[in-house]
Amino acid sequence: MNILDATDKSIWDGFVKGRPEANFLQSWDFYEFHLARGKKVVRRLIYVDDVIVGAYAGVVETAKRGRYLAIAGGPIIDWDDNKIVTAIFDDIKEQGAAAGCVFVRVRPQLELSDKSLKLMSRLGLKRAPMYLSVEFAGVLNLEKPEEEILAGASQGFRRKLRKAAKNDIEITAETSNTAINEFCRLEKLHAERQKYVAFSTSFLTKQFEAFREGGEVLIYTARKDGETLAQNFMIFYGPEASYHYGVSSELGTRYSAAPLLHMEAMKEARKRGCIRYNLWGIVEPDETSHRFYGVSEFKRSFGCEELRYTPAHDLVLKPAKYQLTWVVETARKKKRRV
Repeated sequence: MNILDATDKSIWDGFVKGRPEANFLQSWDFYEFHLARGKKVVRRLIYVDDVIVGAYAGVVETAKRGRYLAIAGGPIIDWDDNKIVTAIFDDIKEQGAAAGCVFVRVRPQLELSDKSLKLMSRLGLKRAPMYLSVEFAGVLNLEKPEEEILAGASQGFRRKLRKAAKNDIEITAETSNTAINEFCRLEKLHAERQKYVAFSTSFLTKQFEAFREGGEVLIYTARKDGETLAQNFMIFYGPEASYHYGVSSELGTRYSAAPLLHMEAMKEARKRGCIRYNLWGIVEPDETSHRFYGVSEFKRSFGCEELRYTPAHDLVLKPAKYQLTWVVETARKKKRRV
């Protein structure tokens, strides 16, 4: 058994895309994005008799309380093989220590269960005070035909689609600089209206450029009479299409443009061989005060299945420094209502 640095995109993606749990959070290009931001990244492959049996990628984040290694959506391994699981987490610990990290935060691509929580404990990890990527997602099965998906959607969703169809809305899918620039502009307006902190233009553009390089991204835009109503930032990777970001104008809400964008993206996802359409984060139906409650109800209107991932866990490397992180992040989570 050997665990080595990954140096070849085709080898990396060839393995990860072939796994049923593959997701863009463990794609090669996602870490090209982090490199473009000046971050240190870790990409490791585990071999048994020269055959790849596992992979994980992470980014070293620097905070005032100290560095940490963040591994979202991974490792990509057979979780039932205790020998491989133990070896890869030993390597994760070594890589975190070599990078001078206080802790390693892992949100595995592993469905939540008593078994998964016991495994995290056995590996010496503790529940993180703050999330790392989505832990509760809405997912649509693209192996179902469009008619069956629509039959499972809410009456409100179908009504919005019918309304949008009557409004003469044009849908485009692009990878142009113009499309991402328009998305950044609309996102700032959307953030002002919804009272959240917008991503920087640099952050969104670098991410878009990294995925564009691998042909894995499209910006879907809904327009009426030349005016932009709504946009979706979609990523297509392996078996999964991901609704990464979405923004809309006040006019877009009035014309119910967003559902049309998703239906068009699902058609493209099927063409690419995707079997899942991941709408990403949702919250519990009774969490009405949560800032993501409204968008969660919109996602539920699709009739999606609800998937719970094993939540983020921390592998503590420097206990004294980690205690400060735990206190600060626990308070921050409560304040942000997340």
